Amino acid sequence: MANSPHGGVLKDLHVRDEHIQAQLAEEAEKLPYITLTERQLCDLELILNGGFSPLEGFLTEAEYTSVVEGNRLPDGTLWTIPIYLDVNRAELDKVGAAVGGRVTLRDPRSDQPLAIITIADLYQVDRAREAEKVYGANDQAHPAVHYLFHSTRDTYVGGKVQAVNAPQHHDYVAIRRSPAEVRALFRKLNWTRVVAFQTRNPMHRAHRELTVRAARMRHANVLIQPVVGLTKPGDIDHFTRVRVYQAIMPKYPNGMAQLSLLPLAMRMGGPREAVWHAIIRKNFGATHFIVGRDHAGPGKNSQGDDFYGPYEAQDLVLQFRDELHIEVVPFQMLTYLPDTDEYLPANEVPAGVNTLNISGTELRRRLKTGAPIPEWFSYPEVVRILREANPPRNKQGFTVFLTGLHASGKEAIARALQVALNQEGGRSVSLLLGETIRQELSSELGYTRRERDINVARIGFVAAELTRAGAACIAAPIAPFAAARDSVRQQVAKSGGFYLVHVATPLETCIANDRAGVYRRAIAGEIKGFTGIDDVYEAPESPDLVADITKAPISQIVHEIILLLERDGYIGDR
Repeated sequence: MANSPHGGVLKDLHVRDEHIQAQLAEEAEKLPYITLTERQLCDLELILNGGFSPLEGFLTEAEYTSVVEGNRLPDGTLWTIPIYLDVNRAELDKVGAAVGGRVTLRDPRSDQPLAIITIADLYQVDRAREAEKVYGANDQAHPAVHYLFHSTRDTYVGGKVQAVNAPQHHDYVAIRRSPAEVRALFRKLNWTRVVAFQTRNPMHRAHRELTVRAARMRHANVLIQPVVGLTKPGDIDHFTRVRVYQAIMPKYPNGMAQLSLLPLAMRMGGPREAVWHAIIRKNFGATHFIVGRDHAGPGKNSQGDDFYGPYEAQDLVLQFRDELHIEVVPFQMLTYLPDTDEYLPANEVPAGVNTLNISGTELRRRLKTGAPIPEWFSYPEVVRILREANPPRNKQGFTVFLTGLHASGKEAIARALQVALNQEGGRSVSLLLGETIRQELSSELGYTRRERDINVARIGFVAAELTRAGAACIAAPIAPFAAARDSVRQQVAKSGGFYLVHVATPLETCIANDRAGVYRRAIAGEIKGFTGIDDVYEAPESPDLVADITKAPISQIVHEIILLLERDGYIGDR
């Protein structure tokens, strides 16, 4: 028999509101609306389907304060993470939202109405207090604290919601199950004892061994329930991870385990989040929940120390075990013993026994460099999927971004580099010259600072897409402002390599090379706001390479760029 929901009743709002769904859908089209953020979308989905039982909406101020300060709802029910709908006050005023009013909540992906909220509260909060109480520190090295201060809007909207539509997903639909569907699956399979396993990372042999050990210890079946909502920035995308989970499921004995996805927006809140995860798994019907080392931990704080102790999450969940009514299965990190070809918890390894382990950092290094990943660590099927999603450097894309004054020689360097990379082979090469972009993508833009930044942002977008697709992109705009260049670097670096080359040819040489006479017209005052004459060029402070065509021929400059790419493994065969 599945575990009872938190609070005793599964708050499936789709079922509750089914008899008035048509009426709600008609009303939703007439009401003012708020378009949800990605985090709010995840939260709403789990409010609507009962994953967040006993919640029936977003927290009011009294509920928020009670949760933040005391880990409980006002009625005393255990709840550790505040679930709120944050909206800019200006947006609320624009749609006329006020206490007592009703507002439609729309899906940011499709604009589909998902729910109607009856506003019970509009309130502001002390963000520093929330950071300290919920996450343990007002330290923006914590991803949730950074989100709180940089992405959360100024007004929290509290109130209960009514279900209009469930969010539509187009990926892995067959294994996206609501709590009611998971509970029905348990009944169909005659599962009465179920250990739930939470993960936001790919699974390897140690994870399979850990979950099987938990099943053996508790005489239970296993529910693998990975998070496919928001996880820690920099995590492997959920498409890759789900392919890994699907590849590892046949490694379990037939009938032991099931895979079901959870659209949760994690906060990386450590101990409090571990309790929250246990509550959610209880709502899905699990009777047991695995809490491992540093569960939901975000890593290092701004002083270089771990935010939470390695077993602090286990301690807090165990503290509330009598209220949770879900049995915690605590585990230490498993380590591999090559002499006996087995995994054991670190605290069970006899003194002096040889052990092996591969850290997450080392795994990422091996994926990037193509170094071997041993079978004792992971399954060949899993490694193949990870390598497809994380190709070695010589298969990844990159952008070389040349910046400098007009007629500095950056266009000639860019063309010569394109030839050199085409000769190298192995990937397509795209050239984004400043004048070409102005004609093809930014013909309506002028030369104010704002318009220059928009032009550079468009170049950055194209460069990032090409880089993500594995191409070599060479961009050569003037790009006079450091902030715009930094933004491009951040955008491109998410997908591959980025190299900033400052073509620092002296102004007098640029003027001499300007056969079109544009500098002469700018000096005469015929052209206003010309970079290098009466408008600023902010020289890069830390470029990857500084080039000057008065000091080195173009062939030498191109060779130095090639050496940078070879050093980092983007070209050449190591």
